[in-house]
Amino acid sequence: MTNCVLCKDELKPEEGQLIWRGDDCRVILVNDPDLPGFCRVIWNRHVAEMSDLTHGERDHLMTLVFAVEEAIRHVMHPDKVNVAALGNMVPHIHWHVIPRFTDDAFFPGSAWSNRTQETKEAVLEARRKKAQELTAAIKASIASLA
Repeated sequence: MTNCVLCKDELKPEEGQLIWRGDDCRVILVNDPDLPGFCRVIWNRHVAEMSDLTHGERDHLMTLVFAVEEAIRHVMHPDKVNVAALGNMVPHIHWHVIPRFTDDAFFPGSAWSNRTQETKEAVLEARRKKAQELTAAIKASIASLA
């Protein structure tokens, strides 16, 4: 699919940064000012549905999703982690792994809900600083799978 934003290999800085890339998947740290630590695990080939993958590919992808979740929990210490694969806007397999806090802008709704509150800038800044540790933590978590 030529116009799929997730098929493109290049990221604009405002979109986020590539943390890790394997033959089948990649992990992106999303540049979301309200939700520091928000990551995406993206299947590299254009595939719309999980059931289009082989059982082995599904297992591999979910193992990576869980490795990212564990790293996020270890580094960010969120109140909850949301793991979601929607694909309604972008029909390309990708999983959102989002650290959630009771004081984040959308809590208790989803990350795509309307704002319910404002998080103090000092709190967000501290979380952004913590999120910088995710690159090393996620790489280490994935390396430990081998």
